[in-house]
This record gives sequence, structure tokens and C-alpha cells, in this order.
Amino acid sequence: MDTASFSGFLRTLFIIILSYYAIRFLLRLLAPVLIQQVVKKAGENLYEQQQRQQEYYNNQANHQQADTTSERPKEKKKVGEYIDFEEID
Repeated sequence: MDTASFSGFLRTLFIIILSYYAIRFLLRLLAPVLIQQVVKKAGENLYEQQQRQQEYYNNQANHQQADTTSERPKEKKKVGEYIDFEEID
């Protein structure tokens, strides 16, 4: 069985600290690129969703317009004039 030495502990600690700073440095370099890609993808998704909604509303409007032109309600006969009565004390 190997025994732990102080120099081995320092070497391991140095590697951990060096790795931490290397990862931190790389993330600072790559973070703007990654965020830009995420924002670009989200913008594309929103644009596509807006296009689908616009097509849906246009189809609904065309469908309703076709229904209303074929079914016109008949005019009601005017029976009389509306009179508003007031209560007298």
C-alpha cells in the first residue's frame, strides 16, 4: 500500500487549481459565442411561430368570410318605435 506524501498532495492540489482556472478561462472565451447561438436560435423559433400563427389567423379569417357571405341573415320587420317610459310620482 502506498502512503500519501506531502509533495503528492501539493501536486494534486496544483492540478485541481490549474484545471479550475483553465476551465474558467475557456468559458470566458466561449460564453459569448454560446449565448449568441442560443439567442439566434430563440429568435428563429419565435419568427417561425409568428409565421404559423399568421397563417392560422389568415385561414380562419378566409373561412369565416366564406361562411358569412353564403349565410346572410334575413332582415327583421320593424314593428314599431321604441318608447322609453318614465315613472311619475
